[in-house]
Amino acid sequence: MFIGEYLYTIDHKKRLAIPSKFRKTLGKKAIVTKGIDTCLTIYPITEWEKLARKLESLPTSKVDARGFVRIMLAGAVDVGLDKLGRILIPDYLKKYAGLKKEVVILGLSNRIEVWDKIKWKNYKDKIEKDVGDIASRLEELGV
Repeated sequence: MFIGEYLYTIDHKKRLAIPSKFRKTLGKKAIVTKGIDTCLTIYPITEWEKLARKLESLPTSKVDARGFVRIMLAGAVDVGLDKLGRILIPDYLKKYAGLKKEVVILGLSNRIEVWDKIKWKNYKDKIEKDVGDIASRLEELGV
């Protein structure tokens, strides 16, 4: 399980070190794709396969379903972790997420998100301000 928030940097060769406590769960290969809210999402292969099956089952007759599947699957890339636990972030994904040198890596149970440090701070400040209202709405969903 992935949990926690970590500050890391992308080096000049576009490599990002994955927190050491995430590496065993992630394995030697992973999938990086465009995440919701203009971040990147990293999935272990087993979790990616579950998501891909769900995406495959969406109706191609629905415009929103086709668009979402295209963004998630066409935007994805498989990456290998090197001996130091680093992955290479392709330029198109760095650009999509607006990643600069400093990034925040979030552990979110079955996946990892990578955010630009400033974007994450802005997003987090907004969400923390509204957390009471959000919790009330989630209660309606049984959370």
